[in-house]
Amino acid sequence: MAASESQPGSQSPLESPSAEQLRKGFKWLRFSGPLEQDFREAYRAQSRVAVQLNLWLCLSLVITFALIARAILPEGTDRLVMLFSAGIFVPIVLLSLVGAYSPLYWRWHSLMVQVLAPAFGVNLVFLALMVRGLETSFLPGLVLAIISIYFLAGLTFFPAARSGLIVLAAYVVGSAFSTIELDRALYGSLVLLSANIIGATVCYRLEKVNRTNFLEARLLKEMASRDGLTGIYNRRILDEHVDTVWQQAMRERAPIALLLVDIDYFKAYNDYFGHQAGDEALRHVAQSLARSARRPLDFAARYGGEEFAVVLYYATREYVEEVAARIRQNMEALALKHPASPIAKHLTVSIGAACVVPAPERSPFGFVQLADEALYEAKGQGRNRCIIMDKEYEQMSTGSFRKTYSSDVRPELARRA
Repeated sequence: MAASESQPGSQSPLESPSAEQLRKGFKWLRFSGPLEQDFREAYRAQSRVAVQLNLWLCLSLVITFALIARAILPEGTDRLVMLFSAGIFVPIVLLSLVGAYSPLYWRWHSLMVQVLAPAFGVNLVFLALMVRGLETSFLPGLVLAIISIYFLAGLTFFPAARSGLIVLAAYVVGSAFSTIELDRALYGSLVLLSANIIGATVCYRLEKVNRTNFLEARLLKEMASRDGLTGIYNRRILDEHVDTVWQQAMRERAPIALLLVDIDYFKAYNDYFGHQAGDEALRHVAQSLARSARRPLDFAARYGGEEFAVVLYYATREYVEEVAARIRQNMEALALKHPASPIAKHLTVSIGAACVVPAPERSPFGFVQLADEALYEAKGQGRNRCIIMDKEYEQMSTGSFRKTYSSDVRPELARRA
């Protein structure tokens, strides 16, 4: 019998967030959901050393500029420059340096620079307009300040563009209230506008490249962590996740659960429909499991063959029962016909669930074994059902498997997992 006669239409494997974002694009330089926060953290980490070096360079330039001004500018003007440098420019750069080296860098750096960078530029504008006759001589410094905002301060495009435009607006407004000639004011405004346009254009393109590289790197990592057939996480990532969740739950004394989900009579399904239909069924089941694990810390993976795993954090027995019922309901909704099954007309699953609170004297190996024991029991009781084990964990030891006992009669096992 052809698989197309009884199976629903083909669906693609689950699309990763990075692949979806690459497909949709990011015209306004912003990602959807937690990807944006991840990018910002990665960008801050990547640019931290460069920002520190740039700030030291900026500090040396400010000090050098002040010393040169003192040597070549007329008396009075040089004092004004020194006053601005010592009272405003140097403190701003030093405060930025403290922030760049502080543990608070990760939380406050972006906000701090968005305040300090335009403050630096605005004060430089005021200094330029106060020194009559030398307005155009200060233009290179203003241009450097704007370029620094775009490329040296570690800001993303929109905060950098906002800061650069604040400096431009300060020059335009300041020129209107100063004694500077109109032609000089227009010239200076045009120069600063050009610096903003060039800086914004290059900054936009650089950030777009950085964001694309970020998504592609994540996509490569996700591809290595996902099962090639079903699109959900693979066994290696599952093992790492279980270890991580176990340690975290042990610290927080939180209950966790592992559900092992096995497709009933899958070999018979493959024999009846063929392996291509079997692969398609695995994809459907994987997508169904991923939809069943709804909470942010819920985790679905392919365990091997026709077996899947779902890890739940802070999972009470009631929540485990709810998820297991949802999985079985979703399987019924798939309505994948299974004429070769002796227990149902459609594809069904058996679920074995372990629900425990990790303790220092126990290990994740026993946690996985308990779920496996529960799955074995579910199959022994006729399949197409869920068995949840929690209290049995206290009487189980790693490696004691497949004993000839029923679910209500278990031997005492001395060595704990």
